[in-house]
Amino acid sequence: MDQVRELASKNAAVIFTKSSCCMCIVSRTLFYELGASPAIHELDRETNGREMEWALRGLGCNPPSQLSS
Repeated sequence: MDQVRELASKNAAVIFTKSSCCMCIVSRTLFYELGASPAIHELDRETNGREMEWALRGLGCNPPSQLSS
């Protein structure tokens, strides 16, 4: 959980996503279209992405079923 908090504190906008999630791709595109430059962390490409996903759940995030695959 500490790593998630640390990554989230480094940027004004942070997106934890998975590369295969269509809603995540749409959200990321929307941020870019609005002129934001969010930090993107794709959990399926992170070495400890599964642990990060569980940490996010512990913080109250409830990702769609695609994220838990």
